[in-house]
Amino acid sequence: MKPLPVIQPAAAVPEKRPLQTAGMVSDPEKSALIRPRIIDALSKVFDPEIPVNVYELGLIYDVMVDVSNTVGIRMTLTAPACPAAQFLPEQVKNAVAAVPGVADVKIDVVWEPPWSRERMSEAAKLQLGMF
Repeated sequence: MKPLPVIQPAAAVPEKRPLQTAGMVSDPEKSALIRPRIIDALSKVFDPEIPVNVYELGLIYDVMVDVSNTVGIRMTLTAPACPAAQFLPEQVKNAVAAVPGVADVKIDVVWEPPWSRERMSEAAKLQLGMF
């Protein structure tokens, strides 16, 4: 009898998907009008394990607004196996979608470059006592 193969558990490596924001072209005028309100909305979304909002934490890599007021956000998480991966991107999407003038929101969770504490704002580092 042939021995059964050993099945290894899947590694905590995020799947590769095409970027929803690929091909989006940021409109400078629309971005100038809406981006400050988007950042304000993002500053109200918190990682449940760290008492700092996702923007100051450095999880937001890019915010773009195109001519149709569609917002593209490229973000990451503190780790690929982050427990918040199941709901944090959806919270970001909902917060941005509620901003007046936003027509649609596309969220991409990316892993390059990997998040590190260096991405945190000075305010976040101060809040967490990292000085």
